[in-house]
Amino acid sequence: MPSRTLPNYTAREVAANNSRESCWVTIGSDVYDVTDFVDEHPGGEEFILSYGGMDVGDIMKDEIQHTHSENAYGILHDSLIGFVATDPVVIDSSDLPSEEDIYRDTDAKEDYRANKFLDLDRPLLMQVWNGRFDKDFYLEQVHHPRKYKNGGSPPLFGNFLEPLSKTAWWIIPVWWWPWVAYGSWLAYSGMPSGFQFAAYWLTGLALFTLIEYGLHRGLFHIDKYLPNNRVAITTHFLLHGIHHYVPMDRYRLVMPPTLFTVLATPFYKLAHTVFYWDWYVAMAVFCGGIFGYTLYDCTHYFLHHKQLPSFYRQLKSYHFAHHWKDHTNGFGVTSMFWDRVFGTELVMPQSVVKTS
Repeated sequence: MPSRTLPNYTAREVAANNSRESCWVTIGSDVYDVTDFVDEHPGGEEFILSYGGMDVGDIMKDEIQHTHSENAYGILHDSLIGFVATDPVVIDSSDLPSEEDIYRDTDAKEDYRANKFLDLDRPLLMQVWNGRFDKDFYLEQVHHPRKYKNGGSPPLFGNFLEPLSKTAWWIIPVWWWPWVAYGSWLAYSGMPSGFQFAAYWLTGLALFTLIEYGLHRGLFHIDKYLPNNRVAITTHFLLHGIHHYVPMDRYRLVMPPTLFTVLATPFYKLAHTVFYWDWYVAMAVFCGGIFGYTLYDCTHYFLHHKQLPSFYRQLKSYHFAHHWKDHTNGFGVTSMFWDRVFGTELVMPQSVVKTS
């Protein structure tokens, strides 16, 4: 059975959980959720709530107040939910799998027998729906990567929808670049200068890097705020969970054009709302953003499946650390810039993905 991976929390997140509804404490870097113990605490709920969101290491050893027993530490151990993140989070390469481990096929039957989660040989989506899994169990399992036979795609729907869930990476530039070129030509034709067109087009490209980070962190990794019901969990699995569950699936690393068309439509309208004064400006920004998306999807595929030059090998290590070590940080795919800005950077050693 895979070992349990626990998330990192910022000091601010820990401090905010200081009430009867949600009471966390820390000892060193370990974070414990003691909400269920508040009413049972021998010293009274007021005492434990007075230390909500704080470190209790010293007070638990204070002989004047009351030295706590081994049983008390045992209760804390069972309540461990994560760790206080350093800023930035430092990754130890010794904790990450070797390339041999990453590319080793999972024994589907043995994995299902041991974990009672999903059978990789049967359609996954209905297993998630019918499994009625608790959120914590689901998140623990889905963030422990498996690998299907020879890097192939495990069945998702098991019916006529199956082909719509798979996309070869080269479909992205072949399908989207002609549309980007046409839209860019339209935008250029209505602008007074090539310089102005380039400035707005590059603005769209830059804005997409922020959108990429925001969607990855705020939508795909909404784990903490994910409702604990089958609809939310199944939707999470379909949107992004399946990628973390089988990250080496080469046909589910880029977004199918039909799905991206749906997602891109509100951004088209947003561009024309923000840059309302000039249709051509809005079109230039939008086309730059769509081109940024295509670079994102292709980069994502290459990080998982291609031999890369030195700079991209560092980015590959960074992205693999997000998958195999800490899915609560390291959200940048095409760059680490916004992770540095928003304090979710993973600091990497010289070499992270070890060779066997």
